[in-house]
Parts: sequence; structure tokens; C-alpha cells
Amino acid sequence: MFYSYKKKFILFIFYALPFFISFENSVYSEDIDESSQNPAYGDTIIDGSIGEPSILIPMLASDSPSHSVAGLIFNGLVKYDTDLTLTGDLAENWDVSEDGLIITFNLRKGVKWHDGVEFTAEDVMFGYETIVNENTLTAYKEDYLQVKKAEVLDKYTFRVTYEKPFAPALSTWGSLVVLPKHLLEGKDISKGDFARNPVGMGPFKFSKWVAGQKVVLTSNHDYFQGRPYLDRYIYRIIPDSATMFMELKAGGVDQMGLSALQYKKQTSTSYFKENFQKFKYPTFNYTYMGFNLKHPWLKDKRVRQAIGYAIDKKEIIKGVLFGLGNPATGPYVPNTWPYNPNVKKYNYNPEKAKKLLEAAGWKDTNGDGLLDKDGKLFEFTILTNMGNSYRIKTASIIQWRLKKIGIKVNIRIVEWSSFINEFIDKKRFEVVILGWSIGLDPDQYDIWHSSKIKEKEFNFVTYKNEEVDELLEKGRRTFEIEERKKYYFRLQELLAEDVPYIFLYVPDSLPIVHSRFKGIKPEPIGIGYNIHKWYVPAGLQRHNLTE
Repeated sequence: MFYSYKKKFILFIFYALPFFISFENSVYSEDIDESSQNPAYGDTIIDGSIGEPSILIPMLASDSPSHSVAGLIFNGLVKYDTDLTLTGDLAENWDVSEDGLIITFNLRKGVKWHDGVEFTAEDVMFGYETIVNENTLTAYKEDYLQVKKAEVLDKYTFRVTYEKPFAPALSTWGSLVVLPKHLLEGKDISKGDFARNPVGMGPFKFSKWVAGQKVVLTSNHDYFQGRPYLDRYIYRIIPDSATMFMELKAGGVDQMGLSALQYKKQTSTSYFKENFQKFKYPTFNYTYMGFNLKHPWLKDKRVRQAIGYAIDKKEIIKGVLFGLGNPATGPYVPNTWPYNPNVKKYNYNPEKAKKLLEAAGWKDTNGDGLLDKDGKLFEFTILTNMGNSYRIKTASIIQWRLKKIGIKVNIRIVEWSSFINEFIDKKRFEVVILGWSIGLDPDQYDIWHSSKIKEKEFNFVTYKNEEVDELLEKGRRTFEIEERKKYYFRLQELLAEDVPYIFLYVPDSLPIVHSRFKGIKPEPIGIGYNIHKWYVPAGLQRHNLTE
């Protein structure tokens, strides 16, 4: 599970980005039944997740479970196509002015909310006005504050005008913004029933939410892209990955994300090869170790650099990921255009780590093997979330490695919603191990800009660097890719020097789906993009709506 900065369909700008990534032997399935049986309506898919959603209004959600469920309920004006280019969703098409400052969206006609009311441009305007409202607590507000004027030209035409060039402009009009005006006008969206009982336009309609257990969605027979074949989508919450895997084998779960061990070892049996489809493809996320930069010891850059040299990333990738991933060196994943391969590297070097710590005043003064300074032991706690075996194992390896250079590390595992709401948002931590799920557009203003440090915002480590602020501003103000590239390359150099995070690894995505589900077509975007076209042949169906 990753803390989400995808901004749900917020990616590309006004031109096609040259996205370079190799998929040779990296997007594949094993033993997929290419049965010629005809598609049929019916059955239920049960998707296992270690995390429970926190809220089902996209603009208020910052965690991946919330976006995963909300993404089945809501639509945006734009979305990703299978080749990772931007295409229309609720917008049939759009026009962009020559200077890039005006976008006019031409909306689809006849699209209905789940309650039968027609979708119009007034719903887009209402969503826009809601997200920019100062009383709406959302980490995504900044992008929409760039709009100088928003207009409803008629029932099916919506126009926005920007004050300055804004490279991610078009892509921001994904599923974050559109809300049903007829249901929410005059209401506080964060306090009403809508957050746990939403009405959208997506392929599935909300049915019920059993806290701590499951969220149940049913097929939207009036979905504008065609009725989904599956009758139900059940998002089942199982906080422990090992328990979820047992449920997968027992038939209580149809789909889950495998751990590296499960992918490499535990699903290589004839049973799994005969009954399941496995997939592996690169992900747009990374795992990191983040420092609370207000902590009196951790605010010293030399200390953070020392910790970077004391961690063996290759050891983590081999021991935790079984080689199914790559080292991370910054906030962009390898083989994408904004990725800078030439930043300062923190290869494992414990002697260099010790020298940096000594220069910062940390020494073993009493011969017990632990560092101290001014009579205080160098000790901190790594906080991470329950159910994520990758992060827990990573924390254990880091704990062992840091002990070798004299730092005492404690590990605390916290349930996901408490982890985010009580510790991350309120900055009640020393060190965290977390992950970011990111978009392809390199604009990361909300994560790194020094203005984004308030509660519920994404710069929760309280990172401040004036040059970084300037680069982030310049990067979002130009449409020229080579110019943007220079800004983001320099950004990565500064982050590598300052070490607000230790960027650990980029894991592969490893989903598994029961083989009775057909219509799955792996693409660079993944496998879930066409969920409304997944089906189970009539003779293989297990569930019906009367259950």
C-alpha cells in the first residue's frame, strides 16, 4: 500500500510525453486461459487489500485504498489510455488555446449519476469550486488554484483559463474534481454521509461498507462505457498479507497483490498454475525512509547522509523483494524521462557513515557500542504500517545495519488509518518507512514545496529549500520538455544532497487473479483499466446477487 500522490489520472500535459520504459519480460502472465467461451453477465470479484479506505470522496482521499475504491465509483474529464497517453473520459474531447492557457472541455451527453440524474457542466463547476474552497481540507488544492477563471458555457461545455502556463493543467482534470451538485450543494462534504455512501458515475455503484471488513459495490447497468459484466466488486479488508494469501488459496479472495516471496516461491505450484493468473510489471511508486526534519538530531544533514551510507539497498532488494525491484535514487522511477541517473549515490559504506556521524558530534564515549552526544543516546523509532511485510522487513534490516554503526533503532507498527491520521498528518514521528504512488508528470510541488507543510498536506517531513521551491515553480510553468527536464534533474541533485528521504526501492507490481476471470489484457497501464470488460463464462461462475 502506498500513500497516494497519483492524483488519480493526473498525468500528461498538452503534448505526448516520450515515456521510455522497457516491457520485455516485464509485463506477462502465466497460464492464462484463452478460452473462447463467450462473455456472460454475473459473478463477483473479491479483491483483497491490507488497508481500509478512509474516505470515498477522491479530492479528500490521500491513501491508495481510498483511491482504489473511489476509482471504480467516480470518473473524471480525462483518464489514461492503455499506452499511458491522455484520453477523454467524461469529456468527449477538448480544445486548447495556442498559448496553452485556455482549455475548453466538450462533455459527453446523456451520462447519468448512479441516482439517475444527468451529469452536466454544473457538476464540474461545483467540484472545482469545492476543491478551491478554503474550508475544504485537501492536499490537491494547489493545482486548481492555478485557474484564473472557470466557466460553464452551456450544459455540456466547461472552460478554464489559467493565469500562467501550467504544464500539468490538462491532466489535473481527472477524477478528483467532478461531484454531484444536486446532492452536495450547500453541504460540508467532509462531514456528511456522502463520504461513506457516495454517488458517482463509474462502472460500479456503492452498496455498503462494513467497517474493518469490506466495501461492496454493484454493477452500474447504465454505465456510459457499457454495463460491466461482473455483478459485484467486493473490496475485502485483510490487514495481514499471509492471512490474505491463505484466503486466496481457500477461495475467499479472487485477486490480491502478491509479496515477492509469494510470487517467487509460494505460487510456483501446479495448483496456482492451473487456477490463477500472475502478472508482473513496473510500478510508478517507490518506498522511502523519511525523516522528521524538525527533530533536533535528524535535522543535521550529515546525520541523514550517514544513515544513507549505512543502509545496503541491494541487501534489501535481494532479501525483501527477491530481486523483484530496483534501487531508488530519487522521486522518479528509473527509465522515465524526468529520472536523473547521475545523482549522488549512497552506496553501502559504514566507515564513511561513522566519519560523518563523528563530524556531527556523535561518538561512543562509554564503550558500549552505541553513539551518544551531550549525554544523550542516539536512538530513534521507525514508524511504519501494519500488514505491509515489505516495509516491516525493510525496517528490521535497517535496524540491524544501523546498530552496527552505533545507532539504536526501535520499530513501531501501526494500523494504516491511525498511521496516516494520527502520526503522519500530525507529524508525530521521528522516522517513517512509507511509499509514494506517483503520476508520470514530474510536477511534485505538493510533496516538496516548503509551503505544503500543513496538516493533511504532503510535505509532512517539513522539507525546506529555496532553490527546490524555485525549481518546482519553474518546472510547472513551461511546456518544453527539455527545459522541464533540466529543472527536475537539478531537483533530484538537491534532494540527494539534502536527504529528506532515503529513497530505498522501486518494487514491481505483482497482482494475481483467479483464472475464471477472462478479458484481462495486460498493458503498460497495468491490468485494472478495463475492469468493466472482465467476465466469467457462465459455466465457471461462483456467486450471484442473491447471496
